[in-house]
Amino acid sequence: MKRLIAFFALAFMLTIGVTNVIIAQDEAQEGAAIEQTDSSAVAEDSTEVMESTPVETAPVDVAPEAPQTFHQVLKEKFIQGGAGFMGVVLLALVLGLALSIERIIYLNLSTTNTQKLLNKVETSLENGGVDAAKEVCKNTKGPVAGIFLQGLDRYNEGLDVVEKSIIAYGGVLMGRLEKGLSWISLFIALAPMLGFMGTVIGMIAAFDQIEIVGDISPAIVASGIKVALLTTVFGLIVAIILQIFYNYLVSKIDSLVNDMEDSSISFVDILAKHAQK
Repeated sequence: MKRLIAFFALAFMLTIGVTNVIIAQDEAQEGAAIEQTDSSAVAEDSTEVMESTPVETAPVDVAPEAPQTFHQVLKEKFIQGGAGFMGVVLLALVLGLALSIERIIYLNLSTTNTQKLLNKVETSLENGGVDAAKEVCKNTKGPVAGIFLQGLDRYNEGLDVVEKSIIAYGGVLMGRLEKGLSWISLFIALAPMLGFMGTVIGMIAAFDQIEIVGDISPAIVASGIKVALLTTVFGLIVAIILQIFYNYLVSKIDSLVNDMEDSSISFVDILAKHAQK
C-alpha cells in the first residue's frame, strides 16, 4: 500500500511540474504580448509626431529575430497537436516514468555485495553457528539475504530441503523484482497506438474540411495532415523514452537474478562444509 501511495504521489508531482512550467511560460508570453502592445502604441504616437515634423532619418538595421529554443518548439507543436490525444500521451509518459523510477529505486536498494555477505555468513557459522548466521542475514537488505535466511531456517531438515526451499523462494523473489514491468510495457505499446489513433482522426477531420470547402486546397490538406502527424511523433517519442528505461530495468533484474543463483550455489557449498564438521 505504501508503494502504491508513493507511486501516485510521484506521478502527481511530475504532472503538476509539467503543468506549472506550461502555465508559467504562457504567463510570460502574455506579459511579453502586453509589453509589445504598449510599445506599439507608443510607437504609433511617436510616428504621428514625426509625421507632423518631418525630419531626415537614417536607415536603421533591423535585428534578426531570435530563434526559438527546443522547449518552445516542443510546446508549440504539443499545442498544435490538440489537447485531447496529446494529453493522454503525456499521461502515459508520466505514469510510465513514475513506475520506472520506482522500480529503479527498488532494484538499487535490492543490490547486495554477495561476496561480502557470503564471507560474513561463513564466519558466523564457524564462530556462532546457525543463529549467528541468521542474524547477519536479518540485518542485511536484499533478496540474496532473504534466500540465505530461508535456507538457514531449513538447515536442520537436511541439505535437500534447503536446496528446494531456496529454489522455491527464489522464484517468489524473482516475481517481486519483475513487478510493474508489465505496466511499463503496456505504456510503451499504448503511446504510439494513441498517436496513430490521433493521426487517423486528424486525417478524417482534414477530409471533412475538404468536403465542406468543396475543393482540394493544398493549404487545407497540409495543415490538417501536419496536425494529425504530430500525435504520432509524440507517441513515438514517449515509447522511445520508456523503452530505454524498460531495457535498463530488464538488464538490472537479470544481473540480480544471476547474483542470486551464483550466491545460492556458494551458500549451499558453505552449508555442506559446515555439516561435515
